[in-house]
Amino acid sequence: MIISTQQLKEKYSNYSNPLAKINRDVKQGKLFPLVKGIYETDPNAFPPSLAQFIYGPSYISFDYILQRDGLIPEAMYNTVTCASFNKKKTKIYKNKFGTFIYRDVPCSVFYLGVKVIIEGQYAYHVATTEKALCDKLYTISPVKTIKNLKALLFEDLRIDEDLFNSLNKEDILKLAPMYHSTNLYLLEKLIKGEK
Repeated sequence: MIISTQQLKEKYSNYSNPLAKINRDVKQGKLFPLVKGIYETDPNAFPPSLAQFIYGPSYISFDYILQRDGLIPEAMYNTVTCASFNKKKTKIYKNKFGTFIYRDVPCSVFYLGVKVIIEGQYAYHVATTEKALCDKLYTISPVKTIKNLKALLFEDLRIDEDLFNSLNKEDILKLAPMYHSTNLYLLEKLIKGEK
């Protein structure tokens, strides 16, 4: 369960020093700090379900989703990659549950291609595979041609071509132009079969 310092102070109001009690609970493994002022009480909480409490608004995307869905081979050990917006720079948080990385995507696409997952007592947001691919390409330095994009997708990122071909192309074609990104413009052309 997520709990804040303020809630804990109220819970421990009968103690002469509620903050000392909170610190003891942390040392005894009863509370696990996520970020300043926010704690998790369950040592086995599912890391992606905690991401939005660490930094938000956010949703799970990029490499975490691409690897989970089999598009890229790299395993994301103890790392949860998330999309945020209007933050201007990448944010990285580390705690008992892993490393949480937050990168910006355009506001215009932030709420599109995202679904809600319910895990135990938490509900959290994740990108569809198509959205995660668009988010990933948005954050990579632009390439100049479709040939370069294919090399980026299938050689550099090592995306599985069969799985790439099975993606929902209509969803990508709706999302891609909204990023105003060269890589996404080329992805659009690649999907349409343009040269």
